[in-house]
This record gives sequence, structure tokens and C-alpha cells, in this order.
Amino acid sequence: MMQVATDPMHQFLVTRWLHLDVAGVDISFTNSAFFMVLGVLLIIGFFAWALARPETVPSRKQSLAEIWYGFVAGIVKDVNHADGKPFVPLVFTIFSFIFVANILGMLPNAFTSTSHIVVTGTMAVFTFLLVVVIGVWKNGFKFLKVFVPSGVPWYILWFVVIIEVFSFLSRPLSLGMRLFANMLGGHVALKVFAGFVPQLIVGLGFVGGLMAALLVMPLVIGVTALELLVAFLQAYVFAILTCVYLNDALHPGGH
Repeated sequence: MMQVATDPMHQFLVTRWLHLDVAGVDISFTNSAFFMVLGVLLIIGFFAWALARPETVPSRKQSLAEIWYGFVAGIVKDVNHADGKPFVPLVFTIFSFIFVANILGMLPNAFTSTSHIVVTGTMAVFTFLLVVVIGVWKNGFKFLKVFVPSGVPWYILWFVVIIEVFSFLSRPLSLGMRLFANMLGGHVALKVFAGFVPQLIVGLGFVGGLMAALLVMPLVIGVTALELLVAFLQAYVFAILTCVYLNDALHPGGH
């Protein structure tokens, strides 16, 4: 039982909470699905509560909601300028979902949905396909300029185009892997360090183990604080890269 409790990979196990089978397709409701739905409901609930009665002089909850939205809107404005305004709700939704999902994963006995590549990969592929659709819809064949950087000498242009094509196609892989790897690695490290405390108490006895555990606790607190920072940074990185990719769709080739 102790081995299961301290196993750093046990926390990533997807379990069925409600078995559903439709036409031979397994669409069971899992712990991962629950925490994703919970995250969405928390975001909707918070903004509905904070902005239910907006005031000229904002309250603390209204200020927090406005700062949250203004931060994401600022990212879009800085990267995409005026052309990116229609995409503020999209980037805001992506940032908020990832951030809240990451924070929920820090709670005891909670599940970190962003630690699974199927979740982060789906968001990355969606972002990639959206960029392609917007680029083609807005620019037509001119979207291909995204593979032809301006100012490149003609004699190496073919080589640069090949690199740009591979770089463009690898975007969903790098975007999804970055979020997945950071959340997975961070939670494994946190679980390992936190597992030292009960193991020390069992191995050294209560008094000796408690004294040793007190030395480990600052490290656990530090890793926890780092994970909270990573939870925010990964949401920020995903959002800003989404804006960068959208900028390629809006202005292919830097034109």
C-alpha cells in the first residue's frame, strides 16, 4: 500500500468513473474529464460571480477579473497588434483553461489533465490547424510566404524553405510536448520529494524520521512554489506561442 501511495507515476493514472459505450466506442467519463470540466466550470463561475454587478470603482473580485483578462489581451495586442483583436477570446480561453487545469493539479488527490500528451497534443493540433485555416482564408496562396522569409539570398532559399516547412510542421509537436513534459516532470519531482517525509519516518523511526523530514520540508516547499510558477509560465508560453503562430497566419512572411 505504501508503494502505491508513494509511486510518482500513480498520480497520472486515468481511471473510469462512469463507463459509457456508444456503438462500440468507449466514451467513459474519467477522472481526467472530470477535472477538465471542473476547470471550465470554475472559470465560468468565477467570471460570472466577479462581473455580475460591474461597478465604476471595481471591487477586488472585479479587479482580479479585469487584470486577468487585461493580461491576456495585452499579450495579443503586443504580438498581433490591431489585427489580433478578434482572437483575444480564443487566446484568453486557452490561457485560462491551461492555467486553471495546472493549478487544480496541485491540489491533494487531484488530477493534472495537462500532464497527458493526449490533452496537450489536442490543444496544440487545434491551434496549428486554426492557424492554417485562418492563414489560407485571409491570404489564399500568399499564406505560403510563411515558408519564404524575406531577405534570404536566392541561392540558399531552397534550403531555408525546407527548414521552414519542417519547422512549421513540428509546431504542434513542440507546443504539446512542452506543456506535457513540464507538468509531468514537475509533478513527478514534487511527488518524489514529498514521499521522502513518510519514508524517513518509517525508516528512521518517528523521532529520527521527523527530524530528517524537517530538513526535507523546505525543499518540498520550494519545489511546490516552483511548480506554482511553472503552472503560470506554461499557460503564458502556450498563449504567447499561439499569438506568434497567429501572427504568421495574419502576416505570412513578415509582410
